Formats: sequence, structure tokens, C-alpha cells
Amino acid sequence: MPAFFRSRAGRQWLSLMVLGAALWVVGALLQFGDHLAAFVQQFDAYGADKLVLALAVAGTMSFIYSVLRITDLRKEMVLRARAEAKADWTATHDHLTKLPNRYAFERAVLAQRRAKVDEYSEEWERNVTIFGIDLDGFKKVNDLIGHNGGDALLVEVSKRICAIGSADSVYRFGGDEFIIIATGLSSQHEERLSRLLIQAVTRPIHIDGFAVEVGASVGYDRWRQGEALEDTAHRADLAMYEAKSRGPNNYLAFEASMHDKVAARASLEAKLRLAIKNKAIRPFYQPLIDLKTGDVCGFEALARWTDDDGISIPPPVFIGIAEETGLITALFEDLLAHACRDALLWDDRITLSFNVSPVQMEDRLLTSRIFKTLTINGLPTNRLEIEITENALIQDPASAAAILDDLHEAGVQIALDDFGTGYSSLAQLARYRFDKIKIDKSFIATYRDDERQEKIVLAMLGLGRSLNIKTTAEGIEEPRQLNNLIQLGCDIGQGYLFGRPMPIEETLAFLADRNRTLAAS
Repeated sequence: MPAFFRSRAGRQWLSLMVLGAALWVVGALLQFGDHLAAFVQQFDAYGADKLVLALAVAGTMSFIYSVLRITDLRKEMVLRARAEAKADWTATHDHLTKLPNRYAFERAVLAQRRAKVDEYSEEWERNVTIFGIDLDGFKKVNDLIGHNGGDALLVEVSKRICAIGSADSVYRFGGDEFIIIATGLSSQHEERLSRLLIQAVTRPIHIDGFAVEVGASVGYDRWRQGEALEDTAHRADLAMYEAKSRGPNNYLAFEASMHDKVAARASLEAKLRLAIKNKAIRPFYQPLIDLKTGDVCGFEALARWTDDDGISIPPPVFIGIAEETGLITALFEDLLAHACRDALLWDDRITLSFNVSPVQMEDRLLTSRIFKTLTINGLPTNRLEIEITENALIQDPASAAAILDDLHEAGVQIALDDFGTGYSSLAQLARYRFDKIKIDKSFIATYRDDERQEKIVLAMLGLGRSLNIKTTAEGIEEPRQLNNLIQLGCDIGQGYLFGRPMPIEETLAFLADRNRTLAAS
């Protein structure tokens, strides 16, 4: 049935036509025309003929008007249908890549729930595999070539993905995440498609004169008859994030253990939120020793957390979760405030060394948060030393420079942590002002057994002297290492040889014992 007759106006028009035809038939059977002619003759003197003519003309005009209105209505319905189709397409497609979006996928899921599996086409009776794809390093490329360049990159990536899988089965879920629905693939073909996707995405893309590259992580899982598509997509996502955690350009099929890992992480995240709220994460302190005098010149604050079950959670684990979930700011402020209060129990000459994560360097309010914490807790700025890794400086160099300048002007000391393990070490020393460089413990552990490592350590120490920057050697565990570093002119030492991280109560006893030892010698 045409769309017009399915509308209310169409049904009304059709009803009137049927009613009119029925009345015409009844009138013909009852010889209404003869009676009308007799009526006109009988009342001719009163203008009955003119009245009948007027009614006939009025009826004809009404019919013509109705036909015109029906024609206009049909045009409006066509235009409305087109507008609705356009609006529906806009709602279900990504405006940038023109691919179906998350809403289109949710609609497919809804359609699947309403339909029976045996009513699907033959395509759905074969193997159905859902692939989750996420780009690696897209943010860095976006920062390099700007948002317009990033958009151009996403368009090119979507074209490459569609060249491998049907465009109707490729979805963009927002940002740099894509979903592919593929059918009829064996296990070997699933792996092959994953490799092809990674190869297609990682080929260099030329944008505005730049040859840029991004990586890709792929996870996939096979749809099981009778389950919702969204469940399969969720498992593909879990596999994709597991692949991403193992490094760029990896692919993985879903395994049941991934569910357990996610559940454990979710549980740990909930515990972390509660621990931060209850201030259960405490700073421990590892001593920094002046190698020229033997005095304790500072303590580095290190976060430690033992949960309610008595299990010690490694700092890289809970700090990583805090960075990913946005809890790092609250954790940082709480720990810094705690450490500032503890530092007031030490001699004024002893500094507090505190680490700032790369994620925090993207916070434009970082300096104000630090100054506010120092002011509230009464610790002078010259007793605080902020440690920053080289990797933290490459995300936004201009912002990092502004933060370091503000801290320097206020009297806070800046140390470049894990020197030699990050990006462009010499370039960082040339661009930013540092008061200290900390030689990573990986160099200290092996430099006496590896001639090349030894030369690198010597070069670092010489670089520090030439730039008038103090050097700290991390990871000193043996007297032999200590003696060699003293002979080489290293300024400060840190490691288990001097002391492990300890709570504030033990630092006071450690200082007293250290002072007695030095006085006795």
C-alpha cells in the first residue's frame, strides 16, 4: 500500500471516496436524478435550478481543492520522509569518517534482540567475528599536526580499514576506536585479518607535508548463537586493551582470563578510591646521602599502600590506576600534604624530594596546587625538591617549561629523574633548568662490569659538573659501588646500602643513629 494511504489524511480521503461512491450508487438505484429534476421544475420560479447549479459548482471546486491539497500533502510527506531519512543517517553515522557510529551499532543490537536467530540471513548463520581496533600514539600525532591533521588521519585510517572489510560492517565508536563485524572467518583467517588491519593502519600517512605513523591494537572474539552482539563487542574490547597493554601493534583473541583480570582491576580501583578517601596510602621516605660529608641531605617520599587484607600493593600498579582514572591529583595532594607535615620534624637543612607523574604535567593548575599545599602545611619552598622524569616533559614542552619556571622562581628545586632512560636527555638539559640529575639505578648496577656503561656514567657525572648541576646516583647497594662513585665525584647517593624506604617514625630514629655514627667517627 502506498505511504499516502497509510497516513491519516490518506485514510480519510479514501473513506470519503468510498462513501461518495456508495451514495452515488444508492442515488442511482432510488432514481434520485428524476426526483431532483421534478423538484427543480416544481420550484423553478423560486430559483431552484440556480441553487442546484451552485451546489454542483461548489462540489466541483471542493473536489478540485481536495485534489490539490492531496497533491501538496503527498509532496510534504515525501519531503518529510527525506528529512527523516537524512536525520536518521546523521544520527547513525560519524560526521567525519561517514562510518556508522555507536548508535547504529546499538540499533543493530536492538534489532538482533527483537529478531529470532533463525530469522537471520544466511550471513548470520555463518561464523561472525567482532574486531575492536584502537590506534596507538594518536594523541602525539594529533599534537604534532593539529586537530585538522588528526581528522585527516582518521579519515585515511577509516578508508584503509574499509578497504579490508565491508564498509557496512565497520563502525567508528568515537575518538580513535573502531569496530568491525566480519563473517565466515576461520581462526586462521581471524589472525590474518588482524595482521592486515595492523599493517594497513601503521603504514605512513602523508598529511600537510608530514609523514606520520600511528600504531594499532586489535582484539577480537567470535559471536555465539543466542547472545547479544554487545556482549561479543565487549569481549573484543577486553582483548584489544590486553593487546595494547603488551605494547603497540599487537593483536589478541579473547580469553576467559581477561575477564578475571578486568574484574580484579575493577575491584582494585574501588579499593583505591576508598583508600584515597580514607587517606590509607602513606608516604615512606628513603634517605639521600651527601657523599662528600656523609650527612643526610634529604628524603625521597615514596607512596606505600597496604590494603585491608594486609596485602602490599606495588606503587606502579596503584599509581598507574590513579593516572588512568583521574585519581592521581587527589592522591598527589594528600601525599604531598602528609609529607610536608612529616618534613617539619626533620632539621631545616633536610629537603623533601617528591615525584610528579607525567600525567600531572598536563595539569595547568599543578604549580598552584603545590604552592597551596606548602602554604597550608608550613613547609618553605626551598625545602621541597620536585622530581620529574624525562618522559613527562615531551607531552607538552611549552606547558612543562612554564611549570618548571614557576617552581624555580618560587625557590622549589627541580631534579631530572631516571636520567638516561627517557627521550632526548641532552635536549632536556639544554631546554629546561634543573638543579639535580638522578642517574638511573640501571646504570649503577652494572657500570663496573660493563665498560660501555662505565663510560656512560663517567660522561653523566662530567656533564653534571660542567653544567654546575648536582648528580645523584640511585640504586647503590654495595660498598664497592659507593667507593667508586665517591672517587668519581658523585654528589649524592641513594639506595638500600644507606636505607630502605621507611615510615616517618623510623626516619627520626635513622637520623639520630646517623648523627651518632658520624660524631663517633
